[in-house]
Formats: sequence, structure tokens, C-alpha cells
Amino acid sequence: MARDIGIDLGTSSVLIYLKGKGIVLDEPSVVALDTDRGAIRKIGREAEAMIGRTPPHISTIRPMRDGVISQYDMTLKMLQYFLRHAGGTMTYKPRLVICVPSGITEVEERALVDAATQAGASKTYLLEEPIAAARGAGLDIDAPRGCMVVDIGGGTTDVAVISMGGIVVSDSIKVGGDKYDDAIIRYMRRKHNLFIGERTAEEVKMRIGSIWQGDGAIDKSIEVRGRCLLTGLPKSVTVTSQEIADALDETAGQIEDAVCKVVEKIPTELLGDIASQGILFTGGAAMVSGTDKRMSKITGLRCRIAENPRMCVINGLGWALGNLSQMQDGTQGLIAKQRKQNIRNG
Repeated sequence: MARDIGIDLGTSSVLIYLKGKGIVLDEPSVVALDTDRGAIRKIGREAEAMIGRTPPHISTIRPMRDGVISQYDMTLKMLQYFLRHAGGTMTYKPRLVICVPSGITEVEERALVDAATQAGASKTYLLEEPIAAARGAGLDIDAPRGCMVVDIGGGTTDVAVISMGGIVVSDSIKVGGDKYDDAIIRYMRRKHNLFIGERTAEEVKMRIGSIWQGDGAIDKSIEVRGRCLLTGLPKSVTVTSQEIADALDETAGQIEDAVCKVVEKIPTELLGDIASQGILFTGGAAMVSGTDKRMSKITGLRCRIAENPRMCVINGLGWALGNLSQMQDGTQGLIAKQRKQNIRNG
């Protein structure tokens, strides 16, 4: 019997949900490539551990960028590897449900469906991330009332108003947790003449990261080690969450703008629902301290972070696996066609 598998194929990580078993894999979306031989050395957590520690002939690659495929061959090999480890020996080709950003193009859709087919899928279904996140967070999105979800992932932020199981208005920007990391790296160079790597920036973000400097903000500190840009020698500095809030302010402002843009487009009939229920934030980068407070102040709406926000999308895929009869095969332009159909029906 064919297995049904849900995949959250993200910029930072890949999560796999196996129908009947739940989440069976959670690995970084990183590939270590031996450029001399053209052979893959490691994939996932083992490859991530090699970032910044490899000789010149080994390159660590993130084949997913901004929520979509940037290096097709590497993505295909990574997907095949993870499917083998998650699904074990499969007698029949599995059916896959893959989450995609709401702003995905037809070309990006086709690349994803082709990669899934080459990886061994018998059928591929595409599900927009805001829909999956809302279902995974336990929202009743099939009712004739509006709810608003902001999914802040590693590479993209998807903002959507959903009603009767479909997206009414949305926006997708290529800003997420990775851009937060980049901002911290730039800040440490500019302010402290300190060069740090991606993994250090990620640690700083998760331990003391904040985008809120108003009342109730808690100031924490952490010692950051890196290389001094003036002397080339190892150096340590102590940074505070107030400093990191300054570093992340511009990037957080881009997410803020996307949220406000969607709020301004909410149909009048749904505006009262959103005002009553507020905005739900999901995704790993939503865990950065102060996300709810900052967005609530700028929008004037109640904002809250979902319970275990990083797992909302993959849990929503679990729902989709039990309702495949309600979905269509992933084909070129499917999501755009579905949205147009919703508009005509609405």
C-alpha cells in the first residue's frame, strides 16, 4: 500500500510527516558537496555541523532559498535522501503533499513537482503555507468568517486572510529568519568589528533576539566570539538584546509592512472577524521575542504567537494527509488557478 507523506520543504529545515505515525524527520536543509569529485558528502544535521569548518574543496549548500528551489539537483538528492530515511523501504510510490509559499510562481511550482516526481512520488499535491499553518494551529478556517495568519519561516513570510477554507487576500515576501541572521552578522561587523558565522548569528537570535524595545522588553546579554576584523585574532564581546533589537529593526520593519499591507486590503465583511480574533503568528522566526508586541502596536490588533509555532505547518500537513480527496494534483499554475477560482466564487 502506498504511503502518504507530508513535507515542509523549508529554507532552513525539512520536516516530514508520515500518515499514521506523525512527524518522523526534522533536519536542516543543508548539503555538503565535495566540489572536486562532484559527490555529496553529508546531508542534513551532519552537513550543518560542517558549516564554516570545511576545507576548500567541500562546500556547504542550502539548496532551498526564499522558500523555493534554488539548486535543483541538490534539492532532488536531499529530498530523495530524506524520503528514504523517513519512509524506509516503500513497496509503492508515495503520494506527497508539499507546502509552498503563497507567492510561488508557476515556474517554481513546476520545478517542485518535477523534483518530487523524480524523487519517487506517484502524485504530488501542493498546499499553501498559510493554509497549513492555520490548520496546524487549530483554527477553524472552513467557517464563513475570517482569520488572519502570519507565517514567518526561514526564507519567507506569508501573510494571509483565510475564510471558508481559502485565501481571500495575501502577501508573500522573501524575508524571514535567515534575514534576521544576516542582519546580526552585519551589525556585529559594523558595531564591534567582529566577524561571526551563520551558526553564531542563529544562536544569538534564538537566545537574546528581540524586535521590541518598548515597555516590558527584557534586556538580556550574551558573550559572542568571533574574529576581530582589525587584528585577525579571536575576540569576544558582550552584546545585549537591546542591541540585537536595533540590528533586527529594519528587517522586522519589512515584515511589519507586509502585515499592514494585507490588513489594509481586508474586505469590510471580514474586518470585524479579524478585529475580534486578532492575528496569529506561526513559523520558527515568530519565536523571536517581541514579535507579538511589535505587530500589535503597529496594527492596532491583538496579536498572539501560536503554541509551538515552528510545528504549525507540518501539523497542518498532517491534516491534509487525511483529506487528500479534497485536494488536486500539483500541476503548473495550480495555486494561481485555485485562487482565481476562489475569487470568482466569492
